[in-house]
Amino acid sequence: MASMKPVTNEIPIPAGVTLKIEELHLTAKGAAGSVDRTYIMNHVSAKVKGSNVEVIGPLREANTLTSHIKNAMQGALKGYRQKMKIVYAHFPIAPELKGKEIMIKNFLGEKQPRKSKIVGATKVELKGQEVIVSGPDKEDVGQTIANIRTATKIRQRDSRVFQDGIYPVEG
Repeated sequence: MASMKPVTNEIPIPAGVTLKIEELHLTAKGAAGSVDRTYIMNHVSAKVKGSNVEVIGPLREANTLTSHIKNAMQGALKGYRQKMKIVYAHFPIAPELKGKEIMIKNFLGEKQPRKSKIVGATKVELKGQEVIVSGPDKEDVGQTIANIRTATKIRQRDSRVFQDGIYPVEG
């Protein structure tokens, strides 16, 4: 059983990032955008002290919140970017952006387009056979990629033969 003895983690705030923490509501602003998130965690507190953030709580919870804060600062400063590749053998896949959705047309020759939701402030670019997903929030970028993968999931066919889809290749 892990001890409930509180630990203290100090995180330096990088230059170019403005960080505000009230209770467990975090706002990080930087060159790549802003991350605004509320964390619901028991027995953990976080405070901005000068040019550092101090996280106090039990080991697991403190380390989890520390990682979330680091990800938010990294996203606000540099952002997150992931490349995906469109792969098809049977029917050419034609993705199209419509507002906060990606319409995946002609997937496996289907008449009805498949839809994938774009989460938060994430931006999606279509460049030929590449789909570039980028944004300041790591969780939103990851969820957008997961939505695209789920939308292009092949059901009721042999996955060894039908390998069409949109896959992450670099990030």
